[in-house]
Amino acid sequence: MNDDTLLAEQAQAVREMFERIPFNQALGIELDEISTSRVVMHLSMKPELVGNFVHGILHGGVIASLLDVAGGATAMLGVFDRHRHLTEHERATRLARLGTIDLRIDYLRPGRGKRFSASAVPLRAGNKVAVVRSELHNEEGVLVAVGTGTYLCG
Repeated sequence: MNDDTLLAEQAQAVREMFERIPFNQALGIELDEISTSRVVMHLSMKPELVGNFVHGILHGGVIASLLDVAGGATAMLGVFDRHRHLTEHERATRLARLGTIDLRIDYLRPGRGKRFSASAVPLRAGNKVAVVRSELHNEEGVLVAVGTGTYLCG
């Protein structure tokens, strides 16, 4: 299997897992980019996501969720890559165990905007744990929040 085929298989696995999570659809998160070096996704502002109704600012929980989902997708790519030698069923079993152990969010600015993009890059991918760094920007490129997530990787 060449690298392009592997990446396509990884991206498809992440996309399928992502689309099966109802919470992602409830927030309106959409995947933009999946590569071995980063994951990018976005959501559009809607009234249900407002935390500060006076100023129309994105809820902090939505910010944390979006950064966590991006981080989890990035960790999932690492699991897939480390276990490429396993059968599809064995890999799926490992991916099903993936979960957030710790998540730190630094809220840098109020979540003002119409569209918010989260990007995540791996910092460390070990046998049991992955650490991922995520950033959230609005449509004007303003950095709203950063996060560091630690994920159990089965």
